[in-house]
Amino acid sequence: HASPPLAPSPTADGDHPCRMEVTDVAVDGVTLLICLCGLLGNGAVLWLLGFRIRRNPITVYILNLAVADFTFLLFMAASALLYVVENVSCSAVVSLMYLRSLLLLSLFSYNMGLYLLTAISIERCVSIVSSRIRCPPCLSAVVCALLWVLSIAVIAAVSSLCLLHEHEHCRVALISMYVLNFLIFAPPMVISSTILFIKVQCGSQQHQPRRLYIVIFLTVLFFLLFALPLSIWNFLQQFSYSLVSSQVVLLLACINSSINPFIYFLVGSCQRHCSVVSLQVAFRRVFEELEDNTACSNDTTMETLAPAC
Repeated sequence: HASPPLAPSPTADGDHPCRMEVTDVAVDGVTLLICLCGLLGNGAVLWLLGFRIRRNPITVYILNLAVADFTFLLFMAASALLYVVENVSCSAVVSLMYLRSLLLLSLFSYNMGLYLLTAISIERCVSIVSSRIRCPPCLSAVVCALLWVLSIAVIAAVSSLCLLHEHEHCRVALISMYVLNFLIFAPPMVISSTILFIKVQCGSQQHQPRRLYIVIFLTVLFFLLFALPLSIWNFLQQFSYSLVSSQVVLLLACINSSINPFIYFLVGSCQRHCSVVSLQVAFRRVFEELEDNTACSNDTTMETLAPAC
């Protein structure tokens, strides 16, 4: 099968011959399994960062990113399950309009993930380049709220045009959304994460939270490798041009949303001597490292100034 077109077409809702492909069922089954694993992983992130670990600006961003990934995987799991049932039963389970709605909702959470990664990268890049700049503690929460509003506004505009209007209106709306992603959000994310990576490699700061910066860099890298192809594929679809199957790009996007919790755990548990640590300990090493290094930096500054007094 192929995912239903977001733009309505005169023949989209017509009957189509039933052809069950074993490969299609297998890919959809793998996608569903990855989504379920990702839901468990992001659920653990929501629990630990929401209730078990001290709140700081970076955990607010990561918490919202976990919400976006969890929502994306939830919609994709529902879509994959429907595709499996339809292929096996060789009959339509739900209407094409319902499938389009699921895909649009998944794009909403997908866009939110991109927006949050851009905000995280820029915030950390500014903090490491200009160490004298101190952002207000509530800034991260305000930024996340504004990004949710932006994501809702974008997908509401696209949905109203794609579900209620003609094909051409939907096409223009989708192209505009992808141009926003490619030109406004993706470049700053790439540039900021690259600067973070260079700073970590050079070791220009004595008390830098290396684990946190590695997590941010890997998260952005995996997004570019696994999630960005979905935007590129959808963008090319608007010009009736496609290189790979929709199942492949959707599977890659699900891998991206599922892999973040494992990145947090692996980076947090990595030390010179191999040791088995709990999930909570690993997360604290990554996300509370920011506070520990800030405190260490302040203590060093006070010790340096003390003799002068």
